Amino acid sequence: MIARSITPRLLADYDNKKAIVLLGPRQVGKTTLIHNLVEGKKVLFLNGDDPQTRIQFANSSFQFLLQVVSDYEVIVIDEAQRIENIGLTVKMLVDAKLNKQFILTGSSSLDLGNQINEPLTGRKWEHQLYPLSWNEIKNHYSFATAYARLEEFLIYGMYPEVVTETKKQKVLLQLSSSYLYQDILELVNIKKPDLLMKLLNALALQLGSEVSYNELSKILGVDRMTVINYIDLLEKVFVIFRLHPYSTNQRNEITSKPKIYFYDNGIRNAIIGQFNPLQNRQDIGALFENFFISEKMKQLSYSGFYGKTHYWRNTQQAEIDFIEINEGEISAFEIKYNPNKKVHFTKSFTEKYQPKNTHVVNSDNFWEYL
Repeated sequence: MIARSITPRLLADYDNKKAIVLLGPRQVGKTTLIHNLVEGKKVLFLNGDDPQTRIQFANSSFQFLLQVVSDYEVIVIDEAQRIENIGLTVKMLVDAKLNKQFILTGSSSLDLGNQINEPLTGRKWEHQLYPLSWNEIKNHYSFATAYARLEEFLIYGMYPEVVTETKKQKVLLQLSSSYLYQDILELVNIKKPDLLMKLLNALALQLGSEVSYNELSKILGVDRMTVINYIDLLEKVFVIFRLHPYSTNQRNEITSKPKIYFYDNGIRNAIIGQFNPLQNRQDIGALFENFFISEKMKQLSYSGFYGKTHYWRNTQQAEIDFIEINEGEISAFEIKYNPNKKVHFTKSFTEKYQPKNTHVVNSDNFWEYL
C-alpha cells in the first residue's frame, strides 16, 4: 500500500470523542486507508452503497442502534452520504458518549443531501483525501522512478488503480462515466444528466483558461444559474475546483471569472478522449499547469493550510498563474512546462502586492515546491 500523507492527521484526531469524516472522490483509497487505520481493533463496517444498510439505519430506533454498535470499538460507515438522516443518527450516538470511534467516509461533500454538516457541527473532525499525490508516489517508489513517470502522470493522472495497474485507459474511462457522479445523479435528482457531461467536456477543453458562466450557458443552451449550480455540484463530488482571481476587493473576487481545474489529469483527458503522448499534444502547458496546481491543493490540504489560493490577472491581461496567501504574505507562482521558457513577473503585480516570494515552476523543478 502506498502510504498516504493524511494518515498522521487522522491518527491525531482518533480520540473516541468526535466522529472522523473522510471525504474524497470515489476510488481514491478512502476505504483502504480506513482499514489500515483501524487494523487490530474490533470494527463494525457498514456500507452506505448497500440498500439493506440504508434501510436499516434510516428507520431504526436509538435503542436498536445502541445494540448494533455495542460490541465494537470502531464503527465505520462507508459512503455515509447515501444513508438518509445519517448525520442525526451519528449525532445521537456521539452524544451518548459510548467511548467508541465513529468514522464516516463519503464521495461527496456530505451536505450535498443535507446529511452531515449541520447535525454534526462541533462533533466531527473533517478531512479530505484526493488521488495520489506526487509526494506519496515519490516516497513509495523513489524520486528517480516518480520523475521518470511524469509524462504518464500528466496524461493518465494519479488515481491509485491507474498508478499501480497497466490498463490505465480502461480504468479512467470507467471512472469518468457516471460512476464519479453517482451521488449527484441520485441525491440531487438532476433533470438533465446529459448536460452534466456536456458541461464537463466544455470545462475540460477550457482547462487553465478563465471560465465565463454566460458563455457556457450559451454553449449548453441553459440559463447561467443552471451552469453555476452544476459546477457547484461537480466541486462537491471532488471532480473539479475553482480558482478565483485575487483582488483586495472581495466583491470583485466573487463576480470575476474563475479558472476551473480538475483534481486529476487523467479524468480530464478521459472526458475529452485524449490519451496521446505529450509530443503529439497542443495542451502540454495546460496539462502541466493543472498537474502542479492540483498538487499544490493536495499539499496545502494535507498540511492543514488555512490561507487562500488564487490566480491574478489585470485589465492589460498580465497574469500570475497561482497565488498562495498565508497570514497576509503572498507567494506567487508562474507555471511553464518548458524549463527554457523566459518568465518575468509583471511589475504591476509585484509593485502593488509586494509578494514575499516569486517562483518560476517548470518540469525540471516543480518538485521543489511540493
